[in-house]
Amino acid sequence: MDHEFLHIPAGPIALKMAVAICIGMLIGMERKWSHKEAGVRTFAIISLLGMLSSIVGENMITMAMISVFLLVIATNTRSLLTGRTLEITTSAALIVNYILGVLVGLGHIFTPVAGAIVMTMLLALKSELNRFAGGLQLSEIRSAILLGLIGFVIYPIMPDRYVDHWELFNPSDAWVSIIAIAGIGFVNYVLLRIFSTGGLYLGAIFGGLVNSSATVAEVSTRAQSSGLTSKMTTLCLLTTIAMFARNLLIATLFSPASITATLMPLLAMTLVAAFFIFRDKVTEGKAAEPTGTLKLDSPISLKKVLGFGLLFILIQVGGTVLTRLFGSYGLLATGLFGGLASSASTTAAAATMAMHGKITASLAGSVTIISSLASAIVNLPIVWKTIKDKQVVKRLTIEIMAVIIVGTAVVALDRIFMISDILFKR
Repeated sequence: MDHEFLHIPAGPIALKMAVAICIGMLIGMERKWSHKEAGVRTFAIISLLGMLSSIVGENMITMAMISVFLLVIATNTRSLLTGRTLEITTSAALIVNYILGVLVGLGHIFTPVAGAIVMTMLLALKSELNRFAGGLQLSEIRSAILLGLIGFVIYPIMPDRYVDHWELFNPSDAWVSIIAIAGIGFVNYVLLRIFSTGGLYLGAIFGGLVNSSATVAEVSTRAQSSGLTSKMTTLCLLTTIAMFARNLLIATLFSPASITATLMPLLAMTLVAAFFIFRDKVTEGKAAEPTGTLKLDSPISLKKVLGFGLLFILIQVGGTVLTRLFGSYGLLATGLFGGLASSASTTAAAATMAMHGKITASLAGSVTIISSLASAIVNLPIVWKTIKDKQVVKRLTIEIMAVIIVGTAVVALDRIFMISDILFKR
């Protein structure tokens, strides 16, 4: 046995003991609150055992681990003999708790503390997680698997270079855009599933982050069927603002410098939309709040992934060719027509071109704005078709057009006076 631990100063030992005991007590308190047999003292002792074992030596770590396993086996055997169910979760928590104690003994602080907090959170959120998992659909599980596949299996093997002589197509860039768009959409979809039960207002926001057109179609149908068409202006504007935020996030992820061109127009349009929302809210007074849960398709499927990728390639290749032929105006035209199909893919394509130096960051930002405006325009025919209240349709059309006019004016001023280029150079 290595006796070097006998010469370790008392200060570091005391700190490690304190951290190990606190970790065990944190997890143990949650188990005690859940009325489990293993509670604060048991978890604190197991964590302390792991810490002391790592200080004594590797052989002691192994022997102590075996002891923990024997304790787990004995506890579960007793449960079975008394007619109770197996303590699978508590047993796993004890083993992880021991490992966290070992990490503390080895000198780690962040990893065991963070691990204890995360594990306690998972244990405390049992009912919420069970309710969420129980409500999962097969398509949603497949979406999660597909996201992991495209992000961790396929992406590493994609060539990170241009595969053509004209330097138009980089497979890795296309795949990164797919991961970014699908990942953001999936996270927002999960938030939509969790929080949209609070009403259509939250659903409009989270849904706009997933798919603005599908969200507008859903909320307009629900507003019409529930007799709350007067709320449609607010719902549509909230969805539009969320779509602006999503595109800003995508552009910033691929080309951080493009924020100098996207922030001012998007902020101006958001303020205009927020003003209309506030005005409509004051005008309507205390009308009935729209309730219900949005039901949108999961944003990840093989068909949608391939659609994202194909659209990204078409926009990037077409935008590069048009930029070489007609300059910045060619790419702006690409952003307009691309935004009618998918503003997210169009934004990712433009930002990727800026990342590789094919266009300026300010031009990528302008494309983001143009595609966002096009996406907002597409939502109007959906409302015209669904909402039967002509007064509401007229008011919403005027408000959306005001937002579009403001955004177009800011982009035009930026392209004429090169404001964002000047800011970028600074």
